[in-house]
Formats: sequence, C-alpha cells, structure tokens
Amino acid sequence: MTLRGAAQDWFHTLPSASIGNFKEFAIIFTKEYTSYKTVRKHADHLFNLRKKPDESLRDYLRRFKAEKANIIGCNDQVESSAFKKGLPTEHKLYRKLAITPSQTLAEVFATAERYAL
Repeated sequence: MTLRGAAQDWFHTLPSASIGNFKEFAIIFTKEYTSYKTVRKHADHLFNLRKKPDESLRDYLRRFKAEKANIIGCNDQVESSAFKKGLPTEHKLYRKLAITPSQTLAEVFATAERYAL
C-alpha cells in the first residue's frame, strides 16, 4: 500500500501469491532496485580525473568541480593536489601551480580560471 510510481508498477507485475512474507519481499525488492542506488565516491576518485588532450581547461575545471561536488568531507589540500595531478605536466598552468604548491583549492581554481581566459 505504500509503494508509489515505478515501484508500485513493478509490484503489480509479480505473480499472484509469489511472495509469502515481508522478508521475501524485502529480498526481491532489494535485488530489483539495488542498481538504482547512488554509489558514494571517495576522495581518491578525484585522482583518476585527467584533462583530456582535446578538452579545454575551462571544461576540465567544470568537470572536476562537478565530480568534487559528489564527494562529501574531502580535504581541501587533497582536492587541489588531485586537480594539479590531472593536468598534463607540460601545461603552463601545471608549472604555475607547481611553483606555489601550498595554495588553497579556491586559489587553485582562481588561477585556473585566469588561465582559462
């Protein structure tokens, strides 16, 4: 009685009397909807991000910020290190950021925005 929308539609497709108790229902329901669960990302995920060769700096910055928004409780220094690591070593911004390594994430993003312009 409490299911709504797609879950209710799914429930009505089950054969009549195919579920004997709530425990069975919970197992079947979980198997059906586990794939819809959002996976929380860890801060380490940011180190997998790389600026693509054909990607503009502005697009990389936007993509990085979007991924960062999915991570809760990440350390500012870890985020700025991951952003720098994603840049090609021959990129001018990478060299600029390497000269001043102890910048906050806000400073790194501000510098990246200036370079993107």
